[in-house]
Amino acid sequence: MRNNFSIEHTMFSLVLVVIMTSKLFSQKNNHMKFELAPLPYAYNALEPHIDARTMEIHHSKHHAAYTNNLNAALENSSLTGQSIEELMTSGFETPAIRNNGGGFYNHNLFWEIMTPGGANQPEGDLAEAINAAFGSFAAFKDAFAKAATTRFGSGWAWLCVHKGGKVEVCSTPNQDNPLMPGSCGGFPILGIDVWEHAYYLNYQNGRPDYINAFFNVINWSIVGEKYNANK
Repeated sequence: MRNNFSIEHTMFSLVLVVIMTSKLFSQKNNHMKFELAPLPYAYNALEPHIDARTMEIHHSKHHAAYTNNLNAALENSSLTGQSIEELMTSGFETPAIRNNGGGFYNHNLFWEIMTPGGANQPEGDLAEAINAAFGSFAAFKDAFAKAATTRFGSGWAWLCVHKGGKVEVCSTPNQDNPLMPGSCGGFPILGIDVWEHAYYLNYQNGRPDYINAFFNVINWSIVGEKYNANK
């Protein structure tokens, strides 16, 4: 009887360990997956500057695809478990991680800095940094618009902050961003998507019109917070 009890107890313990290990492994894998966050405002919140249909397709289709493809690229990868910021450098040489990881990161920033409300132009330390780098807010807008307009094909234009507080405008191709090697460096605090899917329904081939409209939906309070956190 005692031997049977010992065997049954051992078997029960083994089964329990297997179940708990399986649950922990499942939780760990789920934790590692990147998720498409809901847009923090309605799809029509940026109209008339960016239309609801574009926002819906852009978020629920394009951004969702980058998210799903990034998770697929990370399956069985040694890079699994890294933050999205870490992946911008460690995964740079892997096209699927570079492209989809960039798409995931870039769009998260894009949606956030267009959150309705907040200041409609730079304030405080950010305003001073922009004036120091460009001479005026108007001159910054010209430089940013030029970077976005002249980006050949698809890509992004950025306002970045370097350690010490200096700001810089640059652009990157495809879904690259300033966190990746070979870019302008610094930390991106503002970005505009100039892939055609970001504006074609409303602006067709009028990229400059879309860029001008973008200035009307920037939440400079959020951009300022990012500047202060990363300078």
